Amino acid sequence: MIRRNPRGDKPVVHESAFVDPTAIICSRVIVNENVFIGPYAVIRADEVDASGHMEPIVIGAHSNIQDGVVIHSKSGAAVTIGERTSIAHRAIVHGPCTVGDSVFIGFNSVLFNCTVGEGCVVRHNSVVDGCDLPLGFYVPSTQRIGPALILPASQRSQPMPLSSPRMSCAPTTLSFRGTSALKESSEHACSPATPNL
Repeated sequence: MIRRNPRGDKPVVHESAFVDPTAIICSRVIVNENVFIGPYAVIRADEVDASGHMEPIVIGAHSNIQDGVVIHSKSGAAVTIGERTSIAHRAIVHGPCTVGDSVFIGFNSVLFNCTVGEGCVVRHNSVVDGCDLPLGFYVPSTQRIGPALILPASQRSQPMPLSSPRMSCAPTTLSFRGTSALKESSEHACSPATPNL
């Protein structure tokens, strides 16, 4: 169902996109070409900030928003989903949030107040809250990644290329909401791993 919010903002859906009839797309949502939005997905940009402004939720071309996914935003903040990105069943993406191109977000995972870089994989039942994941970062299933995350020094200096094995690790610093400090730690070791998707 495509619907306006109370002030009259209506979604813009590209003619080549597929929106299941049971999905709800409400307000300032932009759905680009060849996007799939599955059954019972809810994409809602209907809250405003203190000045009455609302940023859109943008779904990039060729992306896949699967069954039961919820994409919403707090106080009119932007949510951007990149191109060729897949958000699996029942995941929640709550803005402010930016998800890069070619990202996979697993079943029941939650993203809030974060940036997920290009080529990242966030496996099933994981939480990414209040931090920025760099290019190609891998989050194993059932992990909580938040403001206490410290990345290995090798990942701080330059992003991992998409063709390299991703890191599977007990997280050891990213850019955090509200702080720019990097915290040194040697207590968490990472090892290269190739995830089984």
